[in-house]
Amino acid sequence: AFTMTSVGKGAMDMVNKIRRQFIKEVPGLMEDTSKPDSAKCIDISTQSALREMILPGVAIVMPILVGLVLGAEALGAMLMGAILVGVLLAFFMSNGGGAWDNAKKYVEAGNLGGKGSDAYNATIVGDTVGDLLKNASGPAINILIKLMSIVALVLAPIFI
Repeated sequence: AFTMTSVGKGAMDMVNKIRRQFIKEVPGLMEDTSKPDSAKCIDISTQSALREMILPGVAIVMPILVGLVLGAEALGAMLMGAILVGVLLAFFMSNGGGAWDNAKKYVEAGNLGGKGSDAYNATIVGDTVGDLLKNASGPAINILIKLMSIVALVLAPIFI
C-alpha cells in the first residue's frame, strides 16, 4: 500500500510541475517554440522515490529488533514467514497487474465492445492499478525480502 500511494504522490507532483511549465514557467511551450525543463521532472521523480520509500524501508529494522529481543530462532521464523508470504504476494501483484494490462489489450483489440465501451473503461481503471502492482509494489516486496535477509545474515553473530 505504501508503494502504491507513493507512486501516486510522485506522479501527482510531476503532473503539477508539467502543468505549471505549460501555464506560466516556460513561455512558448504550448506553441512548441521552447523546450520543457525535463531535468526538473527527473529531479521530482528521484526526490519522490527517495522520500516516499523511507517509511516502507523501516521494515528493514525489524530483523534487528526481533534478533535482539527474541533471539536467532525467532528471527529465522520471521524471515521464513516474510519469504513465504512476501514471495506469494509479490507474484500475485506482478501477475495480477499483468493480467489487468492484458485485459485492456484484449478489449482494445475489439473484444467485449472494443474501445469506448463500458468494458474498455473498466479495463482502463484496472490497468491504472495494475501498472502500480506489476511495476512498483511487486518488485519492491522482492527487494524488501532480500534486504531483510541480508541484514539478518550480516548481524547474525550478534544474535547468536
